[in-house]
Amino acid sequence: MWSGGKDSALALQRATANGLEVKRLINFYDAVTGRVRFHATRTEMIRAQAIAAGIEVRVIGTSWPAMEARLSEELAMLREEGFVGVVLGDIHLAEVRAWYEERVRAVGLEHVEPLWGESPAQLVREFVECGGRAVITCVDLSRLDTSWLGRIIDEAFLDEISATGVDPCGENGEYHSFAFRGPMFAGQVSWRSGETRSESGFSQLDVLPI
Repeated sequence: MWSGGKDSALALQRATANGLEVKRLINFYDAVTGRVRFHATRTEMIRAQAIAAGIEVRVIGTSWPAMEARLSEELAMLREEGFVGVVLGDIHLAEVRAWYEERVRAVGLEHVEPLWGESPAQLVREFVECGGRAVITCVDLSRLDTSWLGRIIDEAFLDEISATGVDPCGENGEYHSFAFRGPMFAGQVSWRSGETRSESGFSQLDVLPI
């Protein structure tokens, strides 16, 4: 399950390092905006990540009310095609994990969570130390201000985000990101900053192809 953010990227890296053969990335996006929900990432940038990772991707447009049914259809299709499991990047939100796990297991697939239960700060550190880089594309304005948009998740990031008091991984929705470099990619995913916009208490940065 690929959002395009740093947690998805690290989950992919850990899964492959543990010997799992990841053959497809599954990405759901808002059919109206053409962007990943919350992350605000355009589908062409998701495709660029998949090319860099050397993995097939399916990008699926839907609405939030239709998400559950569309996910169940996709999971059933995976099972029919011979896939044996789904990798997710959840960390500590038990209700979110349970929602996905119930639906994954309902069709006979294994539910894999490489990051589950670990320290968010340690996960950020691991992502950066293994060469990962990501840019912040969305912030919850009740927790972070717009100055964080466009911030690169790098060596200095952990201390700076920890000083704000929010979850270092943004697991509670404080921020979302777009991963563009790391061992999960054969090369860097080129991007440039576009316009910023605010919507329903969130501020988002458009990440564009070069």
